[in-house]
Amino acid sequence: MIRAILLLPLLAAPVAAVAADDWVTPAEKSGFASTPSYAETHAYLERLAAAAPERIHLTRFGVSPEGRDLMLVIASSGGETTPEAARASGKQILFVQAGIHAGEIEGKDAGLMLLRDLSIATKRPHALDHTILLYAPLFNVDGHENRSAYNRINQNGPAEMGFRATAENLNLNRDYMKADAPEMRAWLQLWNAWLPDLLVDVHTTDGADYQYDLTWWTEDWGPLDDGVKAWQERALKQRVFAQMEKHGHLLSPYLELKDHRDITKGIVNFGSGPRFSTGYVALQNRAVLLVETHMLKSYAIRVRATYDLLALILDELDAHPGELRNAVLAADRDAVARARAADASLPILFATSDQSQPLKLKGFAFSQTPSAVSGDTWTQYEPAKPRTYVVPYWRDLVATERAALPAAYLVPAGWPAIIDKLHAHGLRTEATTRPVSAQVRATWLREPQWARRPFEGRIMLTEFKAETARETQTFAPGAVIVALDQRAANVVVNLLEPRAPDSLLRWGFFNAAFEQKEEPDARVSERLARDMLAADPGLKKEFETRLSSDKAFAADAEARLAFFYERSPWYAVEHVGRYPVVALDAAALAAVRAAR
Repeated sequence: MIRAILLLPLLAAPVAAVAADDWVTPAEKSGFASTPSYAETHAYLERLAAAAPERIHLTRFGVSPEGRDLMLVIASSGGETTPEAARASGKQILFVQAGIHAGEIEGKDAGLMLLRDLSIATKRPHALDHTILLYAPLFNVDGHENRSAYNRINQNGPAEMGFRATAENLNLNRDYMKADAPEMRAWLQLWNAWLPDLLVDVHTTDGADYQYDLTWWTEDWGPLDDGVKAWQERALKQRVFAQMEKHGHLLSPYLELKDHRDITKGIVNFGSGPRFSTGYVALQNRAVLLVETHMLKSYAIRVRATYDLLALILDELDAHPGELRNAVLAADRDAVARARAADASLPILFATSDQSQPLKLKGFAFSQTPSAVSGDTWTQYEPAKPRTYVVPYWRDLVATERAALPAAYLVPAGWPAIIDKLHAHGLRTEATTRPVSAQVRATWLREPQWARRPFEGRIMLTEFKAETARETQTFAPGAVIVALDQRAANVVVNLLEPRAPDSLLRWGFFNAAFEQKEEPDARVSERLARDMLAADPGLKKEFETRLSSDKAFAADAEARLAFFYERSPWYAVEHVGRYPVVALDAAALAAVRAAR
């Protein structure tokens, strides 16, 4: 079920006659020494929308926990201010997202400049002829207002900047799958209403010093459709990036150092994944570009690089209308058609290839000094001495595990939080209205291991052994079928397939499935053990072997008694370790639908 998004209009400021100088953005006025507050950003956009209502529409897609608007600007040339109007126009939709990490805020200030130039200044009169621009200037708006000069220790300006996490101390760029933050749930509603063709997510780097003012990342591995990958290669890497260099910018793929002490040891693929914007949007069959301006360049350079890149992407979409839209719609069709294949599978786990390739890296000379402080090596760069290195680049990811795709998954009615999460992602579901029985592929989870500390507000399930079995199960009314013949099938799989890296199981939503709720008294277990030993010679041999081979077990009275209880009918009915979600093949799906 896809829920309609509510776009709430903001009160427009009265239109007043203004001079051209009045459209200088707050960051420009400061010489890029500072970045405007939420209120200043809001006020500038209100004025812009009031002065150019035919091209700029200001709304919001939600409200933050601290009560601030999650602002959304819709820039269009034909008055398309709703998802329905956008779809009817046939135009491509570019979604630019800034401030998901609120200290990395170039995207906000570049966006204000770009929106002005698309409307008041009319510097790019045709940029919106074939494209609708969605612009979210401050995704993590509460973090943005948690301002300090000390929020980004690695970064060169502006004078004050926002904080990485939300008011709940959640990192939104780890929240795309679990969607715990209300800001993310609002984002998902926005995404599913508009279904943009391309997301550009603007960040700032940490890490090493080098000559590049902007690094980038695209999803070239995993389940992203080949046609969309081909568009990213052709349009972004070959055409847009080449134009960026003509504008005086140095670009590089995202530079994740293999060893932070020595840039010459090479670069590795940082891996992304569905918890990140890039990985999630790829699951949605859409193109995505991660922008990482270089933290040590001046704020003015970083904002200008972001502005130029966004402007050139608009130029690209204008020059090749429909090219991207055709690619993503074909990807949607292919995702639906894949559900009819009997042997369909999807890669879900990846590792960096052990094969590297040479990368020409434009860096700086550096020194390495043994440190009496840390006991490690202290690396210091010399920006006055540019150097070009040829380093190994472990670029490629290889699939290490694939999931065999069923026709559908079924979530029992007893797990309403999981069903709500599926709806938050805009997935199509079907609810049963009566008890249904079916032969299903069930999964049993053994030897679970959890993280020792919380991550993003949750205790993650880090490892387990999965055993599958064919079982006949009966489900109460209200169970939900999630068929894979839908556009966002890759999202379904990555949410519900147990071993997917950001599955709801991994994030701890099913931790209760591992809990034993009844426990026998020791006196009862003693009688049970004796009865079972007398009745089953094979069990007696297994117990004696365990005693002789496992000293810890032999010394643990509770473990010895649990050995028998866990093999008894009393324990079996608790289904400890049974994954509640089951997989349905085509026949089971048809049977459940017929009975529901």
